[in-house]
Order: sequence, then C-alpha cells, then structure tokens
Amino acid sequence: MLNFYKQLHIHNRFFAYISIVSAIFLLSYWIAVLEAIAWFLAMAFIVVSLMDIVLLFRFKKGIEASRTLPKKFSNSDENKVSITIRNQYPFAIQLLVIDELPFQFQKRDFNYRKTIEKHTNESFEYLLTPFERGEYYFGNLNLYAATTLSFFSRKFSFDTNAMVAVYPSYVQMKKYEFLAISNKLTTVGLKKIRRIGHTLEFEQIKNYVVGDDVRTINWKATAKKGELMLNQYQDEKSQPIYSIIDTGRVMKMPFNELKLLDYAINSTLAFSNIALLKNDKAGMFTFSKKVENMVLASNKKTHLSTINETLYNINTDFTDSDFGMLYGMVKRKVNQRSLLILYTNFEHISSLKRQLPYLMALAKKHLLIVVFFENTELEELIEGKANDLQEIYYKTLAEKFSYDKRLIVKELEKRGINAILTKPEQLSINVINKYLMFKSKGLI
Repeated sequence: MLNFYKQLHIHNRFFAYISIVSAIFLLSYWIAVLEAIAWFLAMAFIVVSLMDIVLLFRFKKGIEASRTLPKKFSNSDENKVSITIRNQYPFAIQLLVIDELPFQFQKRDFNYRKTIEKHTNESFEYLLTPFERGEYYFGNLNLYAATTLSFFSRKFSFDTNAMVAVYPSYVQMKKYEFLAISNKLTTVGLKKIRRIGHTLEFEQIKNYVVGDDVRTINWKATAKKGELMLNQYQDEKSQPIYSIIDTGRVMKMPFNELKLLDYAINSTLAFSNIALLKNDKAGMFTFSKKVENMVLASNKKTHLSTINETLYNINTDFTDSDFGMLYGMVKRKVNQRSLLILYTNFEHISSLKRQLPYLMALAKKHLLIVVFFENTELEELIEGKANDLQEIYYKTLAEKFSYDKRLIVKELEKRGINAILTKPEQLSINVINKYLMFKSKGLI
C-alpha cells in the first residue's frame, strides 16, 4: 500500500477537477439558499403589492376634487383657475393632478404633484393667459393617487367639463378706472377749464354784465326783477364719442401673440368705460368692406355691457378697408359733432396718402384721432448691432420703415388731424391720456 502511494502521482488537472466539482456543489447549495430567499422576497412583494392595491381601492370615494372657474376670462391677462381636493383616505396620499385644458392653450405638459394628509382639504391655483377671444372648453380633471409605497396609482376622473368665454380685457379696463375717478390732472400739467357756451344745457340765471351776449337775455326775469337778467348755459357734458375699429387685413398682424385687432378691442373697452365715467356718451362700430357692429353713443348704465358683448364677437379678415365707405356712413349716421377714435394701421406713407382725403373730410366735422402702431420688432432690429453686410441692409430697411411711421404722424398733424403712434402694449393708456387732455382743454 505504501508503494502504491509512492507510485501514485497526482496531476494538477485532478485538483482542477476537484475544485470545479467542489464549486458546483457549493454553488448548488447557495443557489438553493438564494432560491429560498428569492421565493420569500417574491411572496413578500406580492403581499405588499396586494396590500397597496387593497388600500387604494378599499374606499370607493377616496379622493374628491373640483375645479372652480371664473365666469369669463380676460383676454391677454392672467386668469386664475382653482382646484380643491379632499383626501378621504385614513392615511396620507400622493397625488398627480392632470387637468385637461382647452386646446387653444396648446399645453400638454400640465401636471401638479402634491402630498395630502389624511382627511384634509388642499387647494391650489394656476394661471392661464388666453390670446384669443372665444369659447374655451375644459375637459376632465384627472387625479392619480398613490400610497407612500407608490407601487400602483389609482385614477380618479371627475367630469368637470365646462366652457369659459374669453372676453376683451376687463382687467385692463378696471386698471385704468382711476384715471376717470381722479381729478388731480394738474400733476401732469393739465389745467381744468369750464367753458361757457350756448348749448341746450342750462346752468343758471345771472345779472347782466357788460360784454355778455344780449341774445341770452331772459325778459321775464328782467321784468320781474327790474334789471337785466340773462340765461347762462354751459357746454353739454355728454358728448358723443365713437371708437372705430378697422377690421381689415392690416389689423391681423400679431405682436406678443396678440393681434392688433385685439389690442384695439381691449383699448375700446377700457376707453369706453372711462368716457362713461366722465359722463360722455360712448359708442363704437367696425368697418372693412362695410360697417358692422354699430353701437350708437349712449351713457346708459347698461351700455358698457352692450359694448363688451359687441366687442366679443368681432373678427378680422384679409380684405382692404374702404375708408370712402366709412366717411359716407359717418356722414349719414353721426350727425352731431363727435370725438372719433380710429384704430387702424399704416405701414407706409403711400398707404396713408390713399386714405388722406377721407380722413380730412372726417376731421372737418368731427374731432378725429387716428391711432396706429409702432412695429416694436423693427425697433429691436434698429437698436441691435449689425455684424455683416446683410444685417446692415436689414437694419437700414428697418430704419426706413420706422421713419415712415414718424412721417405719417407729421403728415396727419399738418392736415389738422390728431394722431397717436403707440406701442401695442401702451395703446390703452395713450388713448385715455389723449382723451383726458382734450377733455381738460374743453375740446370735447
């Protein structure tokens, strides 16, 4: 036996085989152990998942939610939308809120995440800014609820379909009301003047003073008192004021996502409110190939609502506006001297000269203000730095267009026509200031 061991030579391959067999044996052992652990973890995961599902679906009305909308939206302004959520679960819940917004906003990434404690209410608000008048339809309010494990989510969908109409900017209208309420006009260099006139608005009977108009002598009062007495009148406070909106293709141009037409509409609403607060009669109409949406000047309490509803339905087209037709209509329909605020746009001096005879004819009988717009994008190009020949060419063209705008103002003023050249976003305040200036000087 001893000789056997002495003669036996064990090769390295034998030890290699032994190592492999041992490793396989050990691996099989640990696999069995790992399989047991894996089965345990799998069963635990299944149990926890089932518990998560049971917790979410055990309560039929685990979440309640509602959306609160204003009666109407204000165009080009931020409008608040409120969502209220109540957690009926006896534990904290994690929520993902997805509201189905109107297609006009083209917002597909709306979501709001919030953790709500048990049996509590939570509210949050978000802002929407429309840039187009019309009807906006909201869809469902969808909420995805999850426990702290967040293995699964339960969808709650609330049928909160609703329509909100987007009206001209009533936020802007309210913003400028203080200009009508405040009488501190001297702070901007304006002096209030009370003009004595001969209109039908009677003021008082007074003693005759040398220089008074003898045509206003009140002979009955003179006979009773035994000395010359005369009637004194003052200018009528309620002057007719019309906002005229061009709905032709020139008003289709957009600035900051809002068309020039909508800037004019927002300004008309804000300005009409100021005029009514100042006891003047506000009216409006639109024109392109024909006159439409005419609201006769009035100072009734409900008149602003009538103007607002009319402005809501105004749209523009791609036709060239007929100023000759406009002049003929004003001549027939507006018999009393009025303040006419014409919202239009002229890009070239040549386009003004084609319409100038009609504007001059309107200005002979009425106090006419022509309102048109600066091209703010051109101003940015002019102020920018030109780095090459092409940019120099573009900058030169922009300066030429800008010069034409200023030349249009000079041409109108030379013909006795008032003009306002304004940036779109400053339109309302510039028109209102012009009106208040005329009012303080007694021109209307």
